Amino acid sequence: MTTQNQHRHSREDQAVTAVIAARPAAVTSSDGTSIGYQTLGSGEGLILIGGTLRSARDYLPLARLLARSLTVHVMDRRGRGASGPQGEGYSIEKECEDLLAVHHQTGAAMVFGHSYGGLVSLETTRRSGAFRRVAVYEPGVSVAGSMPVSWLGDYRRLLAAGDTRGAFAVMARGAGHAPDMLARMPLGLVRALMYCLPSSQWRQLEPLLSTALAENEQIARLDAPTVGRFASVTARVLLLGGAKSPPAITSHALLALHDVVPGSELELLDGLRHTAPEKKAPAAVAEALGRFLHPSGDPTSAGDAAASRRYGNPPPTSSRR
Repeated sequence: MTTQNQHRHSREDQAVTAVIAARPAAVTSSDGTSIGYQTLGSGEGLILIGGTLRSARDYLPLARLLARSLTVHVMDRRGRGASGPQGEGYSIEKECEDLLAVHHQTGAAMVFGHSYGGLVSLETTRRSGAFRRVAVYEPGVSVAGSMPVSWLGDYRRLLAAGDTRGAFAVMARGAGHAPDMLARMPLGLVRALMYCLPSSQWRQLEPLLSTALAENEQIARLDAPTVGRFASVTARVLLLGGAKSPPAITSHALLALHDVVPGSELELLDGLRHTAPEKKAPAAVAEALGRFLHPSGDPTSAGDAAASRRYGNPPPTSSRR
């Protein structure tokens, strides 16, 4: 994507953000937990479900772009924002129940999930068949240990000791999302860098560190040698990733899913990393989603289809199982 197009997207994003308001709502999940969400726009329904250390407000720029042509319901997953706590006995099954509760209340038949929210979206779809179109951006699916979990022990210990910045430093270095330079830094230096975060950002992150522990424990629990459990998915599925993201969250999981999920499409977006949907490039992600959710044309933007690599069949580097 060119710099000129990036500037265009930025101006469009700001204009849309100024005019599309979010309407708060809530639904009670199966275990009695209140799940809050925000609704924007009008049209066919899409549920947007975010990742670890994120809440609904982080995805509002993306939601407002999509709300040009869709009714978008942006969830606060349990343990954050307008929703109730994770609660005792937390599991991916609870998250699936929450997503289904929003689905039943809104009637939305499409879902987009980012990171851990992508894992929830895929797990819910294979277990329920509730959605006809499913898009995920770098879902938290670990294949044969592709997502590191060795850091969880130190993370748990530091959280228990009240060293939240130390715990976050352990996650930043160990979870597989960090640039190589940061991943190789001594832990003490990474911890010191945590104090450079803006106070407003830290106030948002710190309460979510304990929820991140439980969520990553679920990723570890669901790790398997293959992703064959997703072969039963009958929905249309778009697998998105950033071309600059680490292989652990792109080539490993996305290619494995693409091989297994019938009729799935895989698209790698040039120049993007893991945080593209909620921070760096919501317009580029909205554009890719528009091509999938509106196959006859993309109402969300003019389109820069050349700024991606899209595969309707497995790319040459993957193999059909």
